[in-house]
Amino acid sequence: MSKKNIGLQGVVYSTNPDFEYDSEQSESTETLKPQHQDLRVQLDKKQRGGKAVTLVSGFIGSKEDLETLGKKLKQKCGVGGTAKDGEIIVQGDFREKVMTMLQADGYKVKKIGS
Repeated sequence: MSKKNIGLQGVVYSTNPDFEYDSEQSESTETLKPQHQDLRVQLDKKQRGGKAVTLVSGFIGSKEDLETLGKKLKQKCGVGGTAKDGEIIVQGDFREKVMTMLQADGYKVKKIGS
């Protein structure tokens, strides 16, 4: 048995002679327009060795669009970070700056925490 087919969709073996593995999963999520996005900006220090990061969550869209927005925010702040799992992490406390940039692009932004 080919190792690449093991565990796809939870099917290991099928007695159906016409069965085909559905290896293409639909990850293409349609990106909502900025006016319809409801983003949350907060300061996060948990599990980061005490270092503060600005966390932007609530993005609905494709992975590429999330990474593009994350790259733009990181460049404007002049710091590093990452964009994955529907969240953008910007190193440092840039809540106000990030909120201003997102609002200028038309996103609905809400600040969580102090």
